[in-house]
Amino acid sequence: MKTVEILKIKKDEILQLQEIGRRTFYETFSESNTEENMKDYLGKGFSIDKLTTELNDINAEFYFAKIDQEIIGYLKLNFGESQTEIKDDKALEIERIYVLKEFHGKKVGQILYNKAIEIAKQKNADYVWLGVWEENQRAINFYKKNGFVEFDKHIFKLGNDEQTDIMMKLKLT
Repeated sequence: MKTVEILKIKKDEILQLQEIGRRTFYETFSESNTEENMKDYLGKGFSIDKLTTELNDINAEFYFAKIDQEIIGYLKLNFGESQTEIKDDKALEIERIYVLKEFHGKKVGQILYNKAIEIAKQKNADYVWLGVWEENQRAINFYKKNGFVEFDKHIFKLGNDEQTDIMMKLKLT
């Protein structure tokens, strides 16, 4: 496989972010959720307004994974007050790592994950945490392989469906 580049997303790349975000979320979860709930979440969760707010947040960062200028995945990180739950200044949240299905099993997710850990260490984070849907066994196994352990659960709303996310943590210090 050709070299995967990890590049920080710029504000003028919002449409590409919206496209890869919607596409990878749909590929990952559409088989396990109703079309109505998917349509609702994709509309709200990846609206230009929401993505603009997230891209302008100084405590959040987005990165594309690219091969030959083609976007094949992305990463979203949150720090401090921008974390979705814990809001610990000594923590980094991996909110999203998504890769196009055709690139699953080709280490793209691992490369994005490695970028997240590199940034966590640069920011002197004590630990990295995330939430993963309890039915996404592929992702749970990926994070366990990388040393994460379960520490709690929380509810994630997808349309009108309340789903349980497993919260996982990796201590860095």
